[in-house]
Amino acid sequence: MDQIIGSPYATLQDIEALQRLLMEARSRGSDWSHSHIGEATFRVFMILCHLDPQTHIRLWRTAAGALVAYALLGEDPFFDVQVAPQVQWTGIEEEALAWAETTLAALRQRDPERWGGDLVAFARQDDGRRRVFLGQHGFRYSGEFAEVNMLRALSGPLPEPVAPPGYQIRAISGIEEAPTRAAAHREVWLPWTDGDISDDQYAAFMQLPAFQRELDIVAVAPDGTIAAFVNGWADPLNQIGELGGVGVVPAHRRRGLMRTLLLEALRRMQAQGMQRACVSTGVTNIPAIRLYSAVGFESRNVALDYRKPA
Repeated sequence: MDQIIGSPYATLQDIEALQRLLMEARSRGSDWSHSHIGEATFRVFMILCHLDPQTHIRLWRTAAGALVAYALLGEDPFFDVQVAPQVQWTGIEEEALAWAETTLAALRQRDPERWGGDLVAFARQDDGRRRVFLGQHGFRYSGEFAEVNMLRALSGPLPEPVAPPGYQIRAISGIEEAPTRAAAHREVWLPWTDGDISDDQYAAFMQLPAFQRELDIVAVAPDGTIAAFVNGWADPLNQIGELGGVGVVPAHRRRGLMRTLLLEALRRMQAQGMQRACVSTGVTNIPAIRLYSAVGFESRNVALDYRKPA
């Protein structure tokens, strides 16, 4: 086996490389064997927004330069490692966790209030090897949070998305609309960490590899403000789209906006050649599960949270 060398994050080209890694790995595994590029890119984006990426993102490459693994140490704190199938369980996972725990120990020493919580990692319900790995290294399934993973085929006709009277459904117009798009995101997601995005940061988000303006879909209210949004991502290799951040501004809820946006997102993904679409939400978020089910999604897996005490 080629020598594999670890190094810190450097440029946006590293995001492109990890996206290729994930798409190729999923093509050799399953829909849930590795993260979708949408989920992974947003996690990296959160690190770019709030942390030093060179400290919090680690990459592993062969001597020839091919990316075969990466690991993230995010806020809360959160750990994730994704490894190409051909080198899984050859020692990279252990090296990645050791890197994360060493980095976290230094962070806790400098700022115990921010970094003093349990280290969190996720494992799919059907990923027995990852669950064993976490258990062997001091993690325990907490039962505090789990995420249902849902899937929908896009091979047949889709219901026509119909906007409520006075609302316009369209893609975000461009960078110039980043401030209003970011404001809607903050209104829905703050005070959670995922909601802490400035106007300039959202503009930078739109410049990330694989971001598609035509899949960042909004409902515009009669007064011109963004009332709801769906951020979609497309994996062209595996022909599977993902619905990322979604939300309806409180003043515009209970009008059917989210159902309309979801159908529009699925229609656009289908037009791009996606054969399936996936979405995830908390297992206790019954309204969201009912809505996704109503537009054709079915539960297929569960991501379980594991915690290692500080």
